[in-house]
Formats: sequence, C-alpha cells, structure tokens
Amino acid sequence: MILDEFGVKGKVALVTGAGRGIGKAIALVMAEAGADVALIARTKEQLEQTAEEIRRLGRKTLVLPTDISQGEQVNRAVEKTISEFGKIDILCNNAAMLVIKPVIPVPEEILTEWQVPVDEGGSHAISAEEWHRVLETNVTGAFYFAQAVGPHMIKRKTGKVINISSTDAEEGFPCMSAYSVSKAALSSFTRVLASEWASFNINVNAVAPGTIITEFASEWLEDPKELEFVTSLIPLGRLGEPREVALLTLFLASEASKYITGQIFTIDGGAMGKGCGI
Repeated sequence: MILDEFGVKGKVALVTGAGRGIGKAIALVMAEAGADVALIARTKEQLEQTAEEIRRLGRKTLVLPTDISQGEQVNRAVEKTISEFGKIDILCNNAAMLVIKPVIPVPEEILTEWQVPVDEGGSHAISAEEWHRVLETNVTGAFYFAQAVGPHMIKRKTGKVINISSTDAEEGFPCMSAYSVSKAALSSFTRVLASEWASFNINVNAVAPGTIITEFASEWLEDPKELEFVTSLIPLGRLGEPREVALLTLFLASEASKYITGQIFTIDGGAMGKGCGI
C-alpha cells in the first residue's frame, strides 16, 4: 500500500524538456502517480512519443512545442495548459542545454578528460552567442515559467515548483562555464522564489543530479576511458538513472514534502560527499 501523500492523483503537472532524458522520466512518473501532464520542449516528435506513453498509462496529456527562451511562447503554453486542464499544480523546470568549451582557447593536452572540439593548436572557446543561449535556456526559461505560472498558483494559494539544477552548480570543472553558472543561478533562483512564495502555500525546491545516463550526457560518455574516469569519482560505482531523479522530483511534487521549501537536493551517488561531484 502506498500512502496517498506520496502520490499526485488528480494534479496537473507541467514539465519542460519532456521529450527525452530526465524530463521524459519525470513526465512519465508524474503520470504513473496520477497526474495529467503538459509536455514542453522544442521538438514535437519527441513530445508525441512521451505523450503516447502517458496515454497508455490512462492519463491525459497536452503536447506544447515551445522555445522556453521566448517569453511569449511560454505564456501561450501556460495559457493553453490552464485552458485544457483548468489548473497547474506542479511546475517542473527541467529543460536545459550544455556547451562544453573553455572560456578561451587552451592547449589540447590540458583537456584530456573532456571531449572538446579541437582546432589547430588549441580548442574552440565558447562564443558569446553560445554563452547567452545556455543562460537563456537554463535560467531565463525557468524565470519565464515562474512569471507565467506564479500568478495562477498564488491565486489558488497552492503549488509545487521543482527546478532541475545540477551538481555542476557547486563545482568548477573545465569547459563547463556557461552550464555551471546557469545551474548556480537556478539554485539561487529556487531559494529566492521559495522565500517570495512561501506565504501563498507554494513550495519551491530544486533537484541537483550528478551524472545521469541520458542522451544529454551520452555525447561525452561514449569514450570508455571517459566513462571509467567519471564512474571512478562516484562512491556508489555507477551513473544515475533518469527514473531515480524523477522519483525524487515526485516526492517534492507530492504532499509528503509540504513542509520543505527553498532546498536543493543532491542526487549523485555520493560524489559530492567524496569531494569530487560530477
């Protein structure tokens, strides 16, 4: 028997980046636990695949292709969700992008543990355009959704917001500048929003995964040596699964966590505790 407090039956969840990886896992777990789910991502085909799996679970879903870095598109997605389902109980800001490049070109031998595009005599540095694109997706997108969903939750005096941060927010690994900065900002945004919205009975928390087996990480884990190196840093001796992150997210979306707000929950197999989170 599962306690009712750990489910989200009858709730409506909006999940960004729901077409694959952690976002898809979160959307499916929410549906398994009883929620209807609005699916947000840029690629409609991926969202349709997630939606089909949700329908097979007997839940309702809404496919909303959206560029979350565009405020007008975010507003339309939220309006459509409320029009279709009547409410939004859970907002999960998961969508993110990653650029692995140094701040300035550096010699290739310095970056032996990282798959970085290398030019003659050195690596390609991250461009200003790439920097802004990462921050606009990973931070500004969450800001836009908070502004769009917040008034609705405040009016109803209830809501759960879960931001998907990263252990990279606390680390300084090479070539991760834009991503790490964006996740640190998202963690800080989580704490601020929790303080602003607590009096309205809205809980705002974040989940900070370490290395999880997803398409997002596959680009730099295809090399067996790289995979061995990363795994060696994790006390539990393996990478995480998207569903494991999703189950923690479900707890934060449920009534079981109603006295928790403004917290960042690390899920990394113990890597941060070992002093080498990744």
